[in-house]
Amino acid sequence: MVSSQASSTTALTSGDLRRVHHIALNVQDMQASRHFYGSILGLHELTGNEVPATLRELVAAGKVTNFVTPDGTVIDLFWEPDLSPPDQDPHRAFTRANHLAFDIDSQLFDTAVEVLKQNQVSIDHGPVTRPTGRGIYFYDPDGFLIEIRCDPEAII
Repeated sequence: MVSSQASSTTALTSGDLRRVHHIALNVQDMQASRHFYGSILGLHELTGNEVPATLRELVAAGKVTNFVTPDGTVIDLFWEPDLSPPDQDPHRAFTRANHLAFDIDSQLFDTAVEVLKQNQVSIDHGPVTRPTGRGIYFYDPDGFLIEIRCDPEAII
């Protein structure tokens, strides 16, 4: 039986949602995406017992790969070999998601830009400098827009 207090709740309150648990992306070329997120962006790929038990069978079959960010957010890549982008022109935004942004220490920002260039990653625009910091926008192998950004440098 549901308590009267729970049945009268019409919205979650601030703090009820604790964190982003995971982000799931469909990818057409699993090997290219694994290389991009693991080797170029340097995210840790979950292997062995690190893989959630509920995904181990899919990981073993090559249908899912999991990466984790330093703050603990998991990025699940789901292999969809027949996937086609919402538009062949990657400059036309996805209809539901705009981009995924990774934060980096401002002292490492230029290094990140150089890594993208050395790996011939397709840059959409940037680097840009704004009052909120610096950013560069680029595409993953499936045309999803990614940002690496940093806070403005501290004024000394």
